[in-house]
Amino acid sequence: MKLAQILRGLSRAPKWVPTNDQVLKLAEVVPRRFRAAIWLGAGEGLRLGEVLGLEAGSRCADYDRGELHVIQQLRHSPQHYGGFYLSTPKSGSTGTVDLDAVVAEELAGHLADVGSVEFELPDITTGERLTRPVAVLFTSSRGKLLTDTYWSELWADWREAAGWPKEGTFHSLRHFFATTLMSNGVEPQEVQKALRHANLRITLETYVHWLPKKDRPRGLVGDLLRKADSQRREAPTDQDRS
Repeated sequence: MKLAQILRGLSRAPKWVPTNDQVLKLAEVVPRRFRAAIWLGAGEGLRLGEVLGLEAGSRCADYDRGELHVIQQLRHSPQHYGGFYLSTPKSGSTGTVDLDAVVAEELAGHLADVGSVEFELPDITTGERLTRPVAVLFTSSRGKLLTDTYWSELWADWREAAGWPKEGTFHSLRHFFATTLMSNGVEPQEVQKALRHANLRITLETYVHWLPKKDRPRGLVGDLLRKADSQRREAPTDQDRS
C-alpha cells in the first residue's frame, strides 16, 4: 500500500499551492518595501509572524555563515503586553536553517533601499519579559508596525493584482517552499528540518502527495541476493590460501 493511501484521511494537504510563475507574479506586484517578505515565505518557508518578527543584525540573519535564525515572531494583541510583542514561533518551532543565497540578496537589497525601523518591544522569547530595542525590517509606509487587519487589507490587493485565488494566503508561500523541495527529491527529513516541524509525521501528512513517484524495480531483492551469493562463492577460502 502506498504511503499516500496510508495517510489518507489524516492529510493536512494544502488546498492550493502557487506555481513558480504565480509566486514571481506576486513578487512583481508587491511594493518594494515588502518584496523581501515574499522571498522569505517562498524561499525559506517562514510564516508571516516570523517574517514580521525579523530584525536587522546577526541575531536573525548571519550572512557570513549563510544562516537564518528563526527564533521569534511578532504578535499583536491589545490585551497582552500593550499590543505588539515578540514571542517564540508557533509550537516553539525555533531553529537555524540555511539562508538561501537569493533570499540573502533580497534581504540585503531591502536593508539598502528600505532599511529598518527601531521600536522598543516586549520580548518574551526567553520565557521572561524584557523590553529592548528591535530594528524591525517590515513596517508600513509610515514606519508603523503591521497589525493583522492592516496586513490582510494589503494582501487582498496584492493577491487580486497577482491573479491569485481567495485561497491564496501568505502561508501558501510556505506550502510552495515545502512542495518544491519535496517534488525535487529532497529527503522528507530535510524538509521537516527546513520547516522546523516537531516531527516527520506532520511533514508527511501535509506534503506526502508531492513525493516523487518511483517504480520499484522488479526482482530487486532476488538479484541482490544472487549477486551476493556469487561473490561469496568466488571469494577464496582458507583452504585455497594454504
